[in-house]
Amino acid sequence: MQIDKKIEQFIGRHHVLTLATATTEGAPYCCNCFYAYDAATGAFIFTSDPATNHGRMMCENARVAASIVLETRTVGKVQGLQITGKVKQAIDGDKLLYLKSFPYAVVADLHLWRLEADFLKLTDNTLGFGKKLIWQRQE
Repeated sequence: MQIDKKIEQFIGRHHVLTLATATTEGAPYCCNCFYAYDAATGAFIFTSDPATNHGRMMCENARVAASIVLETRTVGKVQGLQITGKVKQAIDGDKLLYLKSFPYAVVADLHLWRLEADFLKLTDNTLGFGKKLIWQRQE
């Protein structure tokens, strides 16, 4: 099932996601990450040091959740994307994709990850109050 264009347009208009991680025992943590989106695979590419709290958690438990939100006080403009998936090490091409979005990062020591989404839910009040667009990866 192809990802709805409205979902991909929303993803393309933003550049920061909130990543939620947890240990295998369930201890939660969240952080904010700049991301580049790989439309061909439905993956979010981001950088984070494996020594961070969330980095260690991702190594222990690859299942994560994330969200991207448009901040607004106008109810009719509310939009937000909820994401679930697995985090993996970056693959060939991810660095180029990330640097295309964030060229200044070329000077940084990047440790890139990819969040391979298996579920996306966009709440988009511009389409009607509480309207939701849902995509789920088919196995």
